[in-house]
Amino acid sequence: MIERLRFYDKRDWFLKKRFGLFIHWGLYSIPAWHEQILWRGRMSRKDYEQLIHKFNPALFDPDQWLELAKSVGMEYICFTAKHHDGFCMFDTKYTDYNIMNTPYGKDILRMLADACQRHNMVMGVYYSIVDWHHPNYPNQGRHHEMFGPREGDEPNLKEYFRYMENQVVELCTNYGEIGQFFWDLNVCEYNNTAFNDHLRSLQPGMVINDRGPDNWDFTTPERQVPEGGEFQTLTEAVQSVGRESWGHKIDEDYYSHKYLMRAIDQVLAMGGNYMLNVGPKADGTLDERDIRTLKRIGDWYNRVKEAFEDAIPATSMITDNIVTPMRDPMLLTRRGNTIYVHLYKDAEADGIVVKPFDKLPLKATLLNNGQELETCVNMPPTLHREGREYLRIRNLPVNEITDEVLIIKLEFDDVLCE
Repeated sequence: MIERLRFYDKRDWFLKKRFGLFIHWGLYSIPAWHEQILWRGRMSRKDYEQLIHKFNPALFDPDQWLELAKSVGMEYICFTAKHHDGFCMFDTKYTDYNIMNTPYGKDILRMLADACQRHNMVMGVYYSIVDWHHPNYPNQGRHHEMFGPREGDEPNLKEYFRYMENQVVELCTNYGEIGQFFWDLNVCEYNNTAFNDHLRSLQPGMVINDRGPDNWDFTTPERQVPEGGEFQTLTEAVQSVGRESWGHKIDEDYYSHKYLMRAIDQVLAMGGNYMLNVGPKADGTLDERDIRTLKRIGDWYNRVKEAFEDAIPATSMITDNIVTPMRDPMLLTRRGNTIYVHLYKDAEADGIVVKPFDKLPLKATLLNNGQELETCVNMPPTLHREGREYLRIRNLPVNEITDEVLIIKLEFDDVLCE
């Protein structure tokens, strides 16, 4: 836990449980093209809104979702209660455009929240400020808005904000303990900081992201991982398993497993949280490709996760003390006198130099397979101009393990870490 970023209250769960599952699910899973099919695919709102009469995810089993997430090593989830389309995946008294008026007719968010209680998973909720359905939302054709109001709309931000706040209060009072609130798309510049404070009074353990009012708790970079050695603010990077969509896409292009491992390793080693998204199918099941991806990520993550759990970013130990760059990009984390070397990009050779360390560890272990590694301290010829000896780690299985990020555990006595 990074002391300078602590809340010193119930929200500190966010600094301990750092790997989560994002879930984008709604009516858009029926056409299975993109969760923003109304905006990106030019589908009419009239046609789209008829999907409410077809949505019947009879195979939805929240326990299966959470069991899979836990097997991956994930410790919290965040679910799209209302996406940009305005359809509510929960029982709300403020609009008929909700899950209770589908053939399914059951409160999906309630089922998921109850399952989180059974599985000891932290429950998070996503809510889009943009709304393509509500008549009071002023769709003006700005980014991620409909291309103007339709007949019968009555654009009125004051009324829409009242509607939105009423719904968010429902979410924060009707579904038990909520650990995260994820605002999205503040195109209309909603900035009622008093409302965020009210939500905190309703849910004292809830962290709030930076896509709504200004008094947020954490930032949310999307898709791209920022470069650096340590996040300066609480950060949760979000990414989907597929490159094209967050909702289910029938012909999705999937990121490689190693690409995702690199991103997860980089974000966690920099002190952030990481939330990986899947988009369930219209019947309530996960695509087999989603399942395969999550299981492969989990196979790796569960072997190396000690490098993240209760470990703090320590890359400054190398970056603040060297003149010439490292030949192999690496990040460090630290727990006491144990240092973890994260080779989040492929090493060029089967040996690396960890500058400016010049002390042998008591033991060096590759977490990926438990292999003990050879170490030495000497001057590599390529660094002869520096005239210094450095810690070298040799005989890494770079040709044998090519499909996952390598993480090395270095155990030192207390001299290095004083």
